[in-house]
Amino acid sequence: MWTQELFGVEKPIIALLHLDALPGDPGYCGDMDIVLAHAREDLLALQEGGADGILFANEFSKPYQVKADIAVISAMAYIIGSLKPLIRIPFGVNIVKNPLPTIELAAATGASFVRNSFSGAYMGEYGLFVSGSGEAVRRRAALGIPEVKLLFKVNAEADAYLAERNIQMVARSIMAGGYADGLCVSGPAAGSEPDTSLLEQVYQVAKPKGVPVFCNTGCNHQNVREKLPCCDAVCMGTAFKDPESGRVDQALVAGFMDIVRQIRALDTDSPGSPEAERSPS
Repeated sequence: MWTQELFGVEKPIIALLHLDALPGDPGYCGDMDIVLAHAREDLLALQEGGADGILFANEFSKPYQVKADIAVISAMAYIIGSLKPLIRIPFGVNIVKNPLPTIELAAATGASFVRNSFSGAYMGEYGLFVSGSGEAVRRRAALGIPEVKLLFKVNAEADAYLAERNIQMVARSIMAGGYADGLCVSGPAAGSEPDTSLLEQVYQVAKPKGVPVFCNTGCNHQNVREKLPCCDAVCMGTAFKDPESGRVDQALVAGFMDIVRQIRALDTDSPGSPEAERSPS
């Protein structure tokens, strides 16, 4: 599976690097040096804590825009470009609710993967959102970056499909044509865990296709032993943050990764696993 090839481990943990509010956002502090310093601090804490990958996201560009301000996109490119000499693990990008600009940002920064709602029609507090995978796949091809992995959200946190749909049918539809590189299963809001049964349902239809499933929100130190067996990777951010400062806490990252390594070791030792079969008798 490509996730193991890219990240070098089974069931990689991709840490969200939530950028502060950016120029053009109502919450912007007015000083890009501060925003960049915070991003650098979080990047180093995530890497030193042992995360397998990084996903840069404009988490605090609230309220979100269906068409992101060019100042926000430019600021993200500036931050990632400034930090790139420090990045030691694979990284991706995500401009919330902006699938095509996300792919364009990946082309500009050299990201290995992107995450977004690349398909579907949703409604929520930010209004209607409609996205088509045809445009996303064609934009990736036009930019000459076929190696950049597209992680599709099967369900978008905080939004709902315009018409109720069975999640397995959604997953099968997204995978039709073979252009989806990953399926992300979300909880009802950012930081909220998805129902384990939803993860299992998507995992059941994606595994035969060789498409990795990501637990997209809400994984934490308490539930990771339940969630990780039902997916191939995890995207997480909230559980790595100090609740008071809002900054990444390296100790929280390290503690979580210790648990993950224990789970991986159990998988390796289980009867029938490839690693177990290669072990000497």
